[in-house]
Amino acid sequence: MRKFNINVNGKSYAVEVEEITDGATVSAPVQAAAPVAKAAPVAAAPVGNGKPVKSQMPGLVKKLCFANGATVKEGEAIIILEAMKMDTPISAPFSGVITYSTQEGANVDSGAVLCTIA
Repeated sequence: MRKFNINVNGKSYAVEVEEITDGATVSAPVQAAAPVAKAAPVAAAPVGNGKPVKSQMPGLVKKLCFANGATVKEGEAIIILEAMKMDTPISAPFSGVITYSTQEGANVDSGAVLCTIA
C-alpha cells in the first residue's frame, strides 16, 4: 500500500492505494481518512500608502510592469495576470506612485491586493 494526500475541492484527504506489479487484477478500495489539517493562513503582504488595486480574478502574477516607486498613468498596464492560460493586463485605475504587494510567480485570489497607488 502507498499513502498519498489528495486535495479535492479545497479539502485534503489521506488515502491508501494498492500498487499492482505482477499484473494481477486485484484492486483495493480507496479509503478516505479524516481531512488533513491545513497549513496556517499566510499573513497579507504589507502594502504602501495609497488606494489598493485588487485582483479581479484568481491567477498567476506573470509580470510586474513597473518597479516599486515608479509613477504610473491611468490606463497603463501595471501587472500581467495569467488565468486559464490567458494573459490579462491589469490596468492602473488612476495615476500615481505604485507600490507592489505581490511578486512575479505568486498565485493570487480574486480580491487580493496586488498593489497600491498613491
